[in-house]
Amino acid sequence: MTKKIEDQVEDIVASRLPRRAVAQGVTLGAAAAMLAAGARTAEAAGKDPFPPHKRWKFVFVNHVTTNPFFVPTQYGIHDACRLLGCEWQWTGSQTSNVAHMVNAMDAAIAGKADAIAVPLVDPTAFNKPTDRALAAGIPVFSYNADAPAGSGNKRLAYIGQDLFLAGYQMGEKIVQLVGSGEVALFIATPGQLNIQPRIDGAAAAIKKLGKNITYHEIATGPTVNEELSKIRAYYLGHQHVKGMFAVDAGSTQGVGEVMKQFGLARKGVHGGGFDMLPKTLDLIKSGDLTFTIDQQPYLQGFYTVMEMFTFLASGGLSGPADINTGLKFVTKGGVQPYLDTHTRYEGSSAKPQIVPRNGPIAG
Repeated sequence: MTKKIEDQVEDIVASRLPRRAVAQGVTLGAAAAMLAAGARTAEAAGKDPFPPHKRWKFVFVNHVTTNPFFVPTQYGIHDACRLLGCEWQWTGSQTSNVAHMVNAMDAAIAGKADAIAVPLVDPTAFNKPTDRALAAGIPVFSYNADAPAGSGNKRLAYIGQDLFLAGYQMGEKIVQLVGSGEVALFIATPGQLNIQPRIDGAAAAIKKLGKNITYHEIATGPTVNEELSKIRAYYLGHQHVKGMFAVDAGSTQGVGEVMKQFGLARKGVHGGGFDMLPKTLDLIKSGDLTFTIDQQPYLQGFYTVMEMFTFLASGGLSGPADINTGLKFVTKGGVQPYLDTHTRYEGSSAKPQIVPRNGPIAG
């Protein structure tokens, strides 16, 4: 007699999880609850939707491999690969060296990677290695940064924030906060396509909406210590500044630290920027930073693996689709949940967990 679907769940979990390397640290009961819907699909189809497959290897090339911003991205990659029974490698450059990144792509091609993901931080430098990978049958996806339209890069899809729009919305916020006067816009590495579109967007919004605002763009450098030093030096030479804002994680943290050091928020100076580094969140809570913008780096890893896997599992018939991982302003009124909850999703904990939540969801 055929078992009811409720009775089949643990059997399905027990048979499925080991093959996908999910079982570690996950109880059958918890996994059964998460996979009940999948079990119904399996019952209807009469088989597991993902039969045994090669343990595909996904190579993620990165421009700042040790930057704390990408800690949750790596957790997202790791979690998706464990879920799907795949392997991954994290490689590239520590200092935004494009030549090192191209070499890493070439090594991945020579090593017969099953898929490659790379932030296209230069408009044309990755065109040839992308072409070489595609010619070898290796799909290429961009994440975190994408080449502009017309650049000639043939990557299959981009997974990350709409960077120009994010910068434009930050510019609107700057105009609202400052009104008039001088503001500084800090950028770690000018020209790099993971952040240049943001500062372009912010500048466009200020030009259009902030007629009484003068802005200056300042390069800070690829490391946190350099960024902090450049921001502090700028402030000491421009103590009449009405706002300091940044378009990358390290510079945003540096803006907050300088704001705190000189008590600038109490003097009416506003500061803000991007990303969810732990110090940045503390500086939001203390009121030294007015806002930061979350671009969900965990999803930039997790969704990219999902697209790689789906492309390979479907024989190339499904998978590639641009995904905007979003924009969310985080201010003092909304920062507490991030401080109270330490998770892999924000890079503040290595512990795998399901985070409970209650109450209505704000729109």
